This record gives sequence, C-alpha cells and structure tokens, in this order.
Amino acid sequence: MVNLEVNIGKLQLKNPILTASGTFGYGYEFEDFFDISQLGGIIVKATTAEHREGNSYPRMAETSHGMLNAVGLQNKGINYFVENIYPKLKKINTNIIANVSGSTIESCVEVAERMNELDHITAIELNISCPNVKEGGMAFGTSTCDSYNITSAVRKVYQKQLIVKLSPNVTNIAEIAKSVESAGADSVSLVNTFLAMAIDIKTRKPILSTITGGLSGPAIKPIALRMVWQVYKAIKIPIIGLGGIMNSDDAVEFFLAGASAIQVGTANFINPSVTIDILNGLKEYCEKQGVNDIRELIGGMK
Repeated sequence: MVNLEVNIGKLQLKNPILTASGTFGYGYEFEDFFDISQLGGIIVKATTAEHREGNSYPRMAETSHGMLNAVGLQNKGINYFVENIYPKLKKINTNIIANVSGSTIESCVEVAERMNELDHITAIELNISCPNVKEGGMAFGTSTCDSYNITSAVRKVYQKQLIVKLSPNVTNIAEIAKSVESAGADSVSLVNTFLAMAIDIKTRKPILSTITGGLSGPAIKPIALRMVWQVYKAIKIPIIGLGGIMNSDDAVEFFLAGASAIQVGTANFINPSVTIDILNGLKEYCEKQGVNDIRELIGGMK
C-alpha cells in the first residue's frame, strides 16, 4: 500500500490533496457528492474582518483557455464565520484551513487572531495575492517589503501553521517567497490567479464588471509549475502547489517540481468529485511506478 501521508510543517495531512479557497465553498456543500473527510484538507473560502458583498455582476466568465473571476472576497465576516460556519466545520474529520484576507495589515491580524482561538482550524492561509479587490489583496504580495510586513504581523498573533498564498503577478516570485519565509511563514502556496481580461466583441465592452479578473484553469498550469520549481530552489519551507491542476498527472508534475501537497481549484466547477478522482489516480500512478511513499516524488524531477 502506498503511503500518502505528508507533513506541511507542523500540519499532518492524511494525503496531499487540498481544495483551493473560493472553489469549494465551506466544504460541507459537497457532502452529497462524496465523503469529504477523505481529503487531506479543505481550504475554505476567504474570511475578512467585515461583511463584504463582493464585486458587482458579472464577475465570472469562461474563456476558451480558462475561467475568469472577480468575486471580490464575498463573505459575511469573521463574527458570522465563528458563530454560524465554524460549528458545521467542526464536524468534518479532516484539516480545515481558513483563508484570511483583508484590506489592511490590521484587519488581517484581527481575523488571524480570532482564527487562532478555534481548535478545529488547524492552519490559516494568508491571502496576500487576490487580484480582485481595490485595497490590500495582491498589493501586499507584489512587494518583498509589504509581504514581509504583513506576514510578520500575522505571525505574532497566530501560533499554528501559517501558510502564505503568493501571487504570480510579480517579476520574481522566489524573492517574495524568501521574504515571507524570513518573516516567519511555515509554508507557502502558489500560485493564485493571473490578472487577465476578456471582451464581448458584440457590445465591445469588458465581460467582467471590474474589467480585469483572475485567470485560472489549464492555461496557467505550465506557468504555475515553473514558479513552484523556482521557489522550491529558493526556500526551505514546504510548498503547496496549485494552478490548473485538472487530473492526477497534473498533480504528479507539481510534486516533481517541488510541491509537498497540491490544491485543486477550477476543476471543482467541472466535476465536484474531481479531488477523489485525483486521489485515486495518484495511488494508481505510485503503484505502477513502484513508489511506496508519495514523499519520494517531492522535488524528484531529474
């Protein structure tokens, strides 16, 4: 039997399959499709200090090469999360990871501090890379100084596993990764979506209300893979890879490039059970290749 257990710093995963924030709701919405406790973990949709309505519609669109979104971190805020969402998440028997976002360092610190009090939230993913908000978001993740400052501030109040989600919309992602590592991050996840746009040629107007949004899906996989490989060579903390992973072959590529675990995002909108398909495909690949432990694949590119 193949050992699929991995460690992301202090976080133990029964297998390396995670769901990407914003693509899997709060997890329990998918319980009718499969037993979600089979996953290594669920990264739930973003939580901010305050209630947010998100951006105006239309804020999602399909392109011929992937999906555009500009949801804008819609959520009901940390108080609602603690009182109404968290009691349901406590019943799920796997790692529950909260995605923490905000417009200012202070607001991110506030959410992280509240999450630290919740026993069944085993880690947070600090989102310094959302391209779809006017303040904060990607702005934190495009400067080594700002990345360091926000990570350092959150580190001071959050005691459990701190994952920092990086933006691909930078010149040198390895430098950003090194800055958050030096600020106390336990691991990084990369990449978030690429800033992109689409135009309706009949109306000659942008399809999204925000004009630009984040591109995800198969089109970004080769670029995300390159960035995981670059960051793997630059830092010592574990990497969680994501970006256009649609099947188990894609996942294996990310492990070979240096990822210790992977997140599945856009594929959830096409097939709600895709994460289980990827998990089964990963087992089959290891058995055929004579791999006894999934960790043998991490950084194994020759």
